[in-house]
Amino acid sequence: MSTFAPSTEISTNLLKQYQTIRSRSEVLCRPLSKEDYIPQPVPFVSPPKWHLAHTTWFFEAFILEKLQAGYQPFHRDFGFLFNSYYNAVGERLFRADRGNITRPGVDEVYAYRKSVDQAMQDLIEEGSTQQLDTLLTLGLHHEQQHQELLLTDLKYTLAHNPIFPIYQDSFSLVNQENVEAGMLEVDSGIYDIGFEGDGFHYDNERAKHQVYLHRYQISKALVSNGEFLAFISDGGYQRSELWLDEGWSWVQSQGITKPLYWHQVENKWHQYTLSGLRPIIEGEILAHINFYEASAYAEWKSMRLPTEFEWEVASGFLKWGTRWEWTGSSYLPYPGFDKAPGAIGEYNGKFMINQMVLRGSSSATSPGHSRKTYRNFFHPHLGWQCTGIRLASKQIF
Repeated sequence: MSTFAPSTEISTNLLKQYQTIRSRSEVLCRPLSKEDYIPQPVPFVSPPKWHLAHTTWFFEAFILEKLQAGYQPFHRDFGFLFNSYYNAVGERLFRADRGNITRPGVDEVYAYRKSVDQAMQDLIEEGSTQQLDTLLTLGLHHEQQHQELLLTDLKYTLAHNPIFPIYQDSFSLVNQENVEAGMLEVDSGIYDIGFEGDGFHYDNERAKHQVYLHRYQISKALVSNGEFLAFISDGGYQRSELWLDEGWSWVQSQGITKPLYWHQVENKWHQYTLSGLRPIIEGEILAHINFYEASAYAEWKSMRLPTEFEWEVASGFLKWGTRWEWTGSSYLPYPGFDKAPGAIGEYNGKFMINQMVLRGSSSATSPGHSRKTYRNFFHPHLGWQCTGIRLASKQIF
């Protein structure tokens, strides 16, 4: 990459942004005991300690080792322990074993963060370059992704504690309510899709292209707890005709009868939140639903999930940001998509199989980390993120 002249003002702004985002990860961990940093109940969630170390390793491996002359890694084993999925970087720990990392301890991980932060400060203060700016910006957005994962992974772990511990009073993540109702109608036509401009975006948001959409209606509100309770009461989890075949197999094999984190206590529905177990409030927006459940609910309502293109076109007229919203679109490359060379190219492209797209953002998303072209993606059986349902009409007008 070409470089540009170092600028003290640019370096100062980069350093401030770096320090602000890095400190937020540690702020999110302040309510934790040391015992909270380690457990990993299932392979798809990671312990807080691993998130803190992995995001630090990202700056060390992709920036300091490449751009800082004479830099020596903090510990020779950390690249193996805290690499996530970058095959081009080298061997890495099996994902399901992240909870087995009792050593290094929590204090050493924080020392690791402090050491890398100091080295990053020194590098940034040497002067900004285009290469540093690009990699640093990617690293900060990567850390923001892990801040959201840290919260939702932690919630999954704490929810499996039989006493339903409180992470922090008044920190629910799922207590939002809709502020609009009714349907938004969008005319048929050719629309632009994808990111265009100079701001930050991931490679899977490119290239901007055009799609034709038939006229459609999309709900202004997300599905609420009370609306989903009606689905449950009508035997929604027992009616095979509502479910996709894989979804029905998931329901049957796992014995699913309710959303994740919902519990019946003395014949009343409750849900686990990061502020503890509390009664379901019917007006609050449904959360932690997987694609199979979203699809079944849409079928029960004689509606459907919008495509990601329909969602993006309508997003300028919708209130969003409380839940990641399932779409009916598979996660596939846009026309003109091209992976970056090397390990950075593994960031998004290699996951374009067997996953569904979610749009928007959620109450757990870090500030400044959302935009209408953002393409999130997960396997259809996973619902531990703050996911919800927005419906579209089946009718083509």
